[in-house]
Amino acid sequence: MLRFSLLLAPALIAQSVDFTRDIQPIFKQSCSNCHGEKTQLGQLRLDSKTAAAKTLKPGDSAASTLYQRIAGTSDQPRMPMGAKPLDAAQIALVKRWIDEGANWPDTASTNATVAKHWAFIAPVKAPLPRNAARSPIDKFVLAKLAQEGLAPSKEADRTTLLRRLYLDLTGLPPEPRDVDAFLADRSPNAYEKQVDKLLASKHYGERWARHWLDAARYADSDGYEKDKARDVWFWRDWVINALNADKPYSQFVIEQIAGDLLPNATQDQKVATGFLRNSMINEEGGIDPEQFRMEAMFDRMDAIGKSVLGITIQCAQCHTHKYDPIMHEEYYKLFAFLNNSHEGAATVYTPAETAKRADIFRRIREIEADLQHKMPDWQTKMAAWEAKVKNDQPKWESLRPDIDDISTGGQKHQQMDDDSILAGGYAPTKFRTQFTLRTKMRNIRAVRLELLNDPNLPRNGPGRSIWGTAALTEFEVSASADGKQARKIKIARATADVNPPETQIAGAFWDKTGRTRVTGPISCAIDGKEETAWGIDIDPGRRNQPRKAVFELAEPIDFPDGTVLEVFLTQRHGGWNSDDNMNHNLGRFRLSVTNEAAEADPLPQSVRALIGKPNRSEAETGAVFSQWRTTVPEWSLANAAIEAAWREHPEGTTQLVLNEREEMRETHQLMRGDFLKPGKTVTPGAPAFLHQIPANAPVNRLTFAKWLVDRNSPTTARAIVNRVWQAYFGTGIIGTSEDLGRQSEPPSHKELLDWLAVDFMDNGWSMKKLHRAIVSSNTYKQTSNATPELLAKDPYNRLLARASRLRVEGEIVRDIALASSGLLNAKVGGPSVYPPAPDFLFLPPTSYGPKNWYEEKGANRYRRALYTFRFRSVPYPMLQAFDTPNGDMSCVRRPRSNTPLQALTTLNEPLFFEAAEALAKKTLAEGGATDASRLQFAFRRVLSRVPSQTEKDTMLTLLARQTQKKDAQSAWVTVSRVLLNLDEAITKE
Repeated sequence: MLRFSLLLAPALIAQSVDFTRDIQPIFKQSCSNCHGEKTQLGQLRLDSKTAAAKTLKPGDSAASTLYQRIAGTSDQPRMPMGAKPLDAAQIALVKRWIDEGANWPDTASTNATVAKHWAFIAPVKAPLPRNAARSPIDKFVLAKLAQEGLAPSKEADRTTLLRRLYLDLTGLPPEPRDVDAFLADRSPNAYEKQVDKLLASKHYGERWARHWLDAARYADSDGYEKDKARDVWFWRDWVINALNADKPYSQFVIEQIAGDLLPNATQDQKVATGFLRNSMINEEGGIDPEQFRMEAMFDRMDAIGKSVLGITIQCAQCHTHKYDPIMHEEYYKLFAFLNNSHEGAATVYTPAETAKRADIFRRIREIEADLQHKMPDWQTKMAAWEAKVKNDQPKWESLRPDIDDISTGGQKHQQMDDDSILAGGYAPTKFRTQFTLRTKMRNIRAVRLELLNDPNLPRNGPGRSIWGTAALTEFEVSASADGKQARKIKIARATADVNPPETQIAGAFWDKTGRTRVTGPISCAIDGKEETAWGIDIDPGRRNQPRKAVFELAEPIDFPDGTVLEVFLTQRHGGWNSDDNMNHNLGRFRLSVTNEAAEADPLPQSVRALIGKPNRSEAETGAVFSQWRTTVPEWSLANAAIEAAWREHPEGTTQLVLNEREEMRETHQLMRGDFLKPGKTVTPGAPAFLHQIPANAPVNRLTFAKWLVDRNSPTTARAIVNRVWQAYFGTGIIGTSEDLGRQSEPPSHKELLDWLAVDFMDNGWSMKKLHRAIVSSNTYKQTSNATPELLAKDPYNRLLARASRLRVEGEIVRDIALASSGLLNAKVGGPSVYPPAPDFLFLPPTSYGPKNWYEEKGANRYRRALYTFRFRSVPYPMLQAFDTPNGDMSCVRRPRSNTPLQALTTLNEPLFFEAAEALAKKTLAEGGATDASRLQFAFRRVLSRVPSQTEKDTMLTLLARQTQKKDAQSAWVTVSRVLLNLDEAITKE
């Protein structure tokens, strides 16, 4: 029998694989649960020849995705997932079948196609239901209620409705006079007038910005261990202003993804790109900057997925998405659009500062024009000067250094293509770095240090300080023939293109030693003193310029077979705390040598490039003139006046922005999402399950941004409309607002969502028109009272037979207390502020390192909670108690908890207590002559309505008891605390 079997085996092996007999049973047994008639994970059906074809490359099993996944030869999880792998014989059979051509008879295939999920098909307006409702929203809601045998609730009373409207559109309660005016207005459009007024309010943008800040993971610090403070409030103000101006949502998105790439991009459009830059930044010691650049990129993809597309895409960072149809490679195709930007912080200016700058530049132009007018032959004289300086510089050889990593203090140094060094990662405040340079040059007479701008540095550099400045404490050179017995070389003289007077360093670099440390001219870098340093900060308008220093050697260095130079850069003018932006380090720099006599070129490189250039533009000639005039002795007074004007230049502030790289960065598909395991190179593109990018569109972020808001995008309009609905009713039409994909919760009113999405686009992507449509509907105006029967049938109010009674968001909880008490500072925009917080929060061990928290004492103490400074690692306690996110990641659906800690917060937190004191004082001063009138005054300020008789009796009894123990002011403080801590006070009824 054994002999017979052995003889038969070759015949079986030679027989071709039959799909129906050999392969189809494997698919049915092991694959149909995930890729069959009922479920098609990854948009794949293995009972359909057409659908399965995308996984097969007939004749080449190794290149076929199907074989790779069952054999475990790809970077993706082995199939079948969550089950025992196919046995070796089955895998071999599938391999043979593919290699033989993957013959699949049509008779063995179902004609069914893979059903596309409804959310991935562009929305269209369904016909409006035929019923008595007037607005489209009400028609859809009423039709659904009728199907469920329910009827809508009656309209809320006018006071409740007005307070609800104020809280929803501005996040602030109405003043009693606002309620009185509305109640007195009996015109048919009284409510509509209130809607228009509130949509036009400057506080509308503040209220609705909060939702976008959540999605954009906004915070005022870097996160991670050091969690350094950052100035990014300019972007927050941009969001507020954009919403107040009703910037079309499509443009709102485009500018945040690619505002810097728009033609003639304005400062605001560049600031808008801070949306993507809100990612956390890690500058811990020992990190690889590229690792955390990748982490930031993954975070940006997550933010775009949740906030704009409304789909989860992060799984595909590591592997093909199991439940949604985005493939691993497609994730990196989207990723490639974003992977070509610098990571810097630009200087930005407020409108007042912008006007000041314009005035300075105007005055400078007028002075220069006057000089030209008084010297008619200035062009001839300037041409003669250009001829003189055109070739007056020695030839320099730039050297690519080796870096002694032990000497860097933990700072990372990236070698650039132009032989320069870019510092990054951890920023120590005091260190001495050694660089080794090799050259064949003979008779080296000078070494040049160039400080260069870089878009990855603060304010474009050239330094790493918060102002983009740097300070060089000491420059030293040693030389040898072989690098083994280096001899220190004496520096005879140093020159620089900028030599500011000696100035005590700013408080930002305080080092606790008590020593007087200064920055000054280049001579400070060769004086052997650690208290002095060469500085480059001459004024805020010109501090972020390339600078150069030349160090003339006392005697030439000459080794016949080449020289090994060791350059030591001592930087000891930082502060004591590296965790708090106290570094004063060089950012990007380059070292060069020459064998000619040399001193620092006084001409900026940008001007030298224009010397002698034919057909210069008017602006280019103006730049050369501005340099030349400084060399004309008889213009000394005019030059001094211009210098004085420059010293008036405003500081500005910083904003993290995107700047596109000139050379496209290569993007790889990362194996398991690991930046150390790059796979094949990918090019930018769109996932197959979404609409496609125009064939001839430029390959950049702007094209990607426009693709996101294309009318054919199936999810973009749906996602934002769903989240706006969520803000009003507590739950979106799709409850999982971060995920509109296959695993999402079924929509409660799909046709309504699609109708609103299309209408939103038809109305120019106007957010205000969307808000107006919602708040004008009878669905919105219903009372929130619910019968036991309705609660039992629809506890979460998904059918909308009533209004949703919800606690307001954490920021508004505090805003209500401040507004009710009269303490609220209603200023819009500006830097983040520091309301009261426990000191221990910002000191070790609660915080990794000490943090500055400058508790506000004036009006800023009572700014809206939107403006509270937010450390990611030390969340503000009051806001954390009320479920506000930390800004670690994109959040488009806040939790809403109900805990005893919240009541303790509103009773005892300093600002709430101060609000109670202010309300008591205001009540006694303005509430009338009797306790009853005062109670009504206070009651209306907090709750907008008048108290019932029972409420009045209860509160007056409390007041009487307190008056027996305390003075009138203290008694009313107690009453005010009770009112401010009522559930109704922080609830949208």
